[in-house]
Amino acid sequence: MKLILKNAENVVNERVNICKKEIPCLDSSWHYHAQYELLYISQSSGIRFVGDSVSQFSPGDLVLVGPYLPHLWRNDVSFYEENNYENQVKTIIMKFTNDFIGNGTFKNPEFSEIDKLLDLSKFGVCFGKSISEELHEELIRIPELNPAMQSIKLLEILSRLSVTTDKNVLSSSDMRQYTTENSQRLDTVLKYISDNYASNITLEDIADVACMTTNSFCRFFKKLTNKSFTQFLNEVRIRNASRLLIQDDLLVSEICYIVGYNSITNFNNQFKQIMGCTPKQFRKSV
Repeated sequence: MKLILKNAENVVNERVNICKKEIPCLDSSWHYHAQYELLYISQSSGIRFVGDSVSQFSPGDLVLVGPYLPHLWRNDVSFYEENNYENQVKTIIMKFTNDFIGNGTFKNPEFSEIDKLLDLSKFGVCFGKSISEELHEELIRIPELNPAMQSIKLLEILSRLSVTTDKNVLSSSDMRQYTTENSQRLDTVLKYISDNYASNITLEDIADVACMTTNSFCRFFKKLTNKSFTQFLNEVRIRNASRLLIQDDLLVSEICYIVGYNSITNFNNQFKQIMGCTPKQFRKSV
């Protein structure tokens, strides 16, 4: 993967760009762009990276990403298998600029709540199931509307999202990128972690992938992700474990080894630290 600034001409020249995608992978790279992006997962599952946040996603996932905030939605490996994703992946992607409804519109008092939401999006905002289910039909149909109606409907959706209490901030810090320096190196590292998290990845291994010494790599990774390599790897493993706990009828001990842990005690401790409960409690709660 490569961390890139997406600046496709056909997007930059439009204030609103809305489409539906039905292929896996969603993003080919950990990337950022100058537009806001409201992304709705109708079908498929996997892991998403937004700033320094690592979380699982599933049908109903609705997230607003602000300009220049790095992000990546990566489907489960099963979706990459040939002909296995047909009718299983459906994503609505809405990219828009701050002035899509007119210059300075959101600075007017009547749009103050939307303005607050757009400002909050610099950290990434995830909306809960109640509001995403409420908006499901409108989100699914918005790509079919004409350009004028798309802008009107998007404004309505943003208004409703701005006043809901069913939302959470994703990134713990402002991770917006205004330069592509070191982007290819970080992209290579993230792809390696995402593809090999179930293996025994040592600090030396990942430093070699980045072509750096271990000390240099630790400073580099912490600066760009706001997390240590070990913390990041544990989050990827635990998020995948939580998905397996929901989707598959596997023993907790089996899931422990599937996601890369050699000790059930360590697995339980990491799971509780990241998810706030034990694997068994998590399974019972969903």
